[in-house]
Amino acid sequence: MRLPLSVRAAFCFLSLSASIACHAQPTTNLWRFVLPGECAGSSPAIAPDGTIYQATFLGDLVAVTPEGRLKWAFQAGREIKSSPAIADDGTIYFGSRDRKFYAVTTNGNLKWTFPTGAWVDSSPAIGAEGTIYFGSWDTNFYALKPDGTKKWSFPTGDVIDSSPAIGADGTIYFGSHDKKLYALNPDGTKKWAFGSGGEIGCSPAIGADGTIYFTSTDGNLFALQPDGTERWRVHTGGWTAASPVLDEAGNIFLAVKECCFSISKDGKIGWGWCTALPVDQTPAIAADGLLYLPAAWRRLVAVKFDGVEAWTADTAPENVISSPVIGAEGTVYVSCGSFLAAINSTTNRLAPPARSSWPMFRANARHTGRVNSN
Repeated sequence: MRLPLSVRAAFCFLSLSASIACHAQPTTNLWRFVLPGECAGSSPAIAPDGTIYQATFLGDLVAVTPEGRLKWAFQAGREIKSSPAIADDGTIYFGSRDRKFYAVTTNGNLKWTFPTGAWVDSSPAIGAEGTIYFGSWDTNFYALKPDGTKKWSFPTGDVIDSSPAIGADGTIYFGSHDKKLYALNPDGTKKWAFGSGGEIGCSPAIGADGTIYFTSTDGNLFALQPDGTERWRVHTGGWTAASPVLDEAGNIFLAVKECCFSISKDGKIGWGWCTALPVDQTPAIAADGLLYLPAAWRRLVAVKFDGVEAWTADTAPENVISSPVIGAEGTVYVSCGSFLAAINSTTNRLAPPARSSWPMFRANARHTGRVNSN
C-alpha cells in the first residue's frame, strides 16, 4: 500500500479481515509466558545466551528461558517503565519509579542500587567501556561506573524520560522536556544543545554516518549533523512516543498515530502503512527487508519496504504495548499486557535483525543504546 503522508489516515486503514485474507501467515506464536504483572511499555531485552528479560509495571524484572520458562523474578520497589539493558558481563540494568536505578546479576540477585531524586523511566545506555547512562524525572542525566558509583551528572531544565543513544565517538545524545536535545562528551561536558518546539521524550536513533534522528512533541522528525546543526526536519502530523529506526540503506521508519511512514535519508516522504488504531511503539527491521509493527488489534504485522503488508501473527489475548525485539535466530519478542510472546515460523525461520546502525528500539537486542553494537 503506497501512500503519501498527506493522505488522511481514514482513507488508508487496512482491515484485519482483509489482511488475513490477502496474505499468508507463515508465523506462529511459539509460546506465551504469563507475567506476574502488566507491562507498561517496557520492551524485552535478549542476552547472548537467549535469556529474555522483561520488566512489569508492578515492579518485577522477569528472566525467561528461550523455551518460555521462568528462570527467576526480581522485585523492585515500585513500577518499572524503563526497558532493561544488558552489559557485556551479563549484568541487567534498569530504572524504577521507586527513585532508584538497579543492577541485577544473571542469577537474579541485587548487585547494587543508585538513588535519584525522582522516577527513572529512561532506559539506560551502556558505553563501550561499561559506563551506564540514564536520565531521571529529577531533571538530571547520570553516568555511573559499573560498580554503581557516580561518575558525573548533568542538569537540564525539566524531566528526562528520553532514553540516551551513544555515537561511535562516545558522544551521548538524549532529550529533555525542556525542549532540547543534548550532546554530551563522555566526561559529562556539553558539546551542544539543539532546541525544538516541544518536549523530547523519545530515544534518538543514530545513522551510519553519525546523523542523529529524533522526534519532538512539536510534531517533527529532526535530522541533525554530529555537530548539532540541522540537516532537515519533516512534519510527521502529530506527536509520537515511538523512536525512529533505520534500514541498511539509511532510510528511516517512524510510527506516528495510526501509521508507520518511510522517510529517505535526505528527508523525503515515501509510503505510509496505516491501521484503524494507534501504532505508537518503535518498529523493528529484519535482515530480509520486513518491518515489524505491533498492531493494536493484538497482532504483530510484517510490512515490506514498499509498504505492502506481508503477514500478520497472533501475539496474545491483549494488545501489544512494547516495541518488538528481534533475536539473533529471528524470533520476535513482544510484551502484550500481562503476556510475553515469542513469534517465529516452524517451517521457514524468520530473519535476524537488519545489519543497520539502528534496526530496533535501543539499537540492538541487548538494548545497549549504542550505535553499531549489534
